[in-house]
Amino acid sequence: MTSATVTLLGAAEASRPPARRARLIEFLLVGGGTLVLFPLAWLLRHAVGLDPAELAVGFLTFHAASLINDPHFAVTYLLFYRDARQRALGGELAPAQRARYIVAGLLVPLALVAWAAAALTTGSARIMGFMIQLMFFLVGWHYVKQGFGILTVLSARRGYRFGPAERRAILAHCFAGWAYAWASPADPGREVAEKGVIYTSIAHPPGLELAAGIAFGVSAVALLWALARRWRAERRLPPLEPLAGFFITIWLWTVYSSLDRLMVYLIPALHSVQYLYFVWLLRRNEAREAEGPPTFGKPTTLRLAMLAASAVGLGWVLLRGAPALLDGALVLNASAGEAAADLGETPYLAAIYVFVNIHHYFMDSVIWRRDNPDTRYLMHSS
Repeated sequence: MTSATVTLLGAAEASRPPARRARLIEFLLVGGGTLVLFPLAWLLRHAVGLDPAELAVGFLTFHAASLINDPHFAVTYLLFYRDARQRALGGELAPAQRARYIVAGLLVPLALVAWAAAALTTGSARIMGFMIQLMFFLVGWHYVKQGFGILTVLSARRGYRFGPAERRAILAHCFAGWAYAWASPADPGREVAEKGVIYTSIAHPPGLELAAGIAFGVSAVALLWALARRWRAERRLPPLEPLAGFFITIWLWTVYSSLDRLMVYLIPALHSVQYLYFVWLLRRNEAREAEGPPTFGKPTTLRLAMLAASAVGLGWVLLRGAPALLDGALVLNASAGEAAADLGETPYLAAIYVFVNIHHYFMDSVIWRRDNPDTRYLMHSS
């Protein structure tokens, strides 16, 4: 064995531990942290009792949202509206993708503003309640599509690509999980409260829950069958980390999210971390490319720091500062606030929170499509 061969083998061996650490960290960020937090939540609940544990976790997640959940919403605006006019009206994108930019960037927010304004001006908890329920209906769609992206993108980065039949099986399981999560549990229609708004929920009959549950089970079998066929044909399975992140997203975050009362508070943060990891991956690789010739742009670290600071600041304005200012000035200190009485004391918080959530879902459906040329940066090696 030559000295050059020995040197190459030594370098390969030295690179394995960092590569394994990088994969472990990635796994924890894209969903694997859930498997750590479940036993920790169980230990906390049994150590101090459910009520104190729930109070502590709720307090922690409320304040941590300023650095995790709120920036994950805000960074979507920073990604989407950067050069949005050129993308919607220019010729660099296909007509279908340009149309998506117009719908998500202009028509959807106009419709949501009109909807929220109708609820606020009439003081109608019923109108606002329908908007809130649309948010809850679409959140499952948002979660499962992100899970689909975790599996397909991270697998592709490791050299494993799904065929058309496999992609259809994965998507069928995603959408069946979304349907089952929305239909379960059965609900005859009851009074619920969200951000101070008290409204009557749309009924979910037991038959719908049963049908959605059967579809979910069938889709799981179909997905396993598709993966088994690939194994028989090529003796290959998808990489473990993306596959586990996918099933955690579908099963533990979407369908069975209420399995543990403490985890209900943590799942939105875990989802946000998963999302922010992909934003970091995208913008880091883009910034690295821009560092070189011919542009010789700002350093990658500086670009990412500026993006993070902007997301934290915009998140605070959207979901903390602006709602508090509007509710304080127009509701709590108003002499004639009867019009909004049925909406509680924080109707603007409710309206802005729901607006941002729903708009986030639609913007995401444009940003992360393969039609968006920026997504090529997700495939760059680390």
